[in-house]
Amino acid sequence: QVQLVESGGGSVQAGGSLRLSCTASGQTYRRNVMGWFREAPDKEREGIAQIYTTTEDIAIADVVKGRFTISQDYATRTVYLQMDNLKPEDTAMYYCAAGHNPDLRSAQSWPYWGRGTQVTVSS
Repeated sequence: QVQLVESGGGSVQAGGSLRLSCTASGQTYRRNVMGWFREAPDKEREGIAQIYTTTEDIAIADVVKGRFTISQDYATRTVYLQMDNLKPEDTAMYYCAAGHNPDLRSAQSWPYWGRGTQVTVSS
């Protein structure tokens, strides 16, 4: 099984940037799809971005396209979410996820999850 640990969350003013990190344990990284989701209070969890660890093909949700991007360091089994031009509506708990054949449109299709890291954006 895959263990995921997120880091890099915090508080930032609107227009600022943060980079979230997710480190995967074990030796299964290269055959996984890695993704980022976020969940604000009283809202459903939504998919933000994903990356195929073997091909490095990525997909970014329209709501953050142009401001966020996903990347990886294959050697350290770490996936990053670079968040630029942050807005107050980006405030949420951000979760790292992994799966073998998941769908970014369906959180239920991702079997492995980190505990989350909080991002708070103030105006």
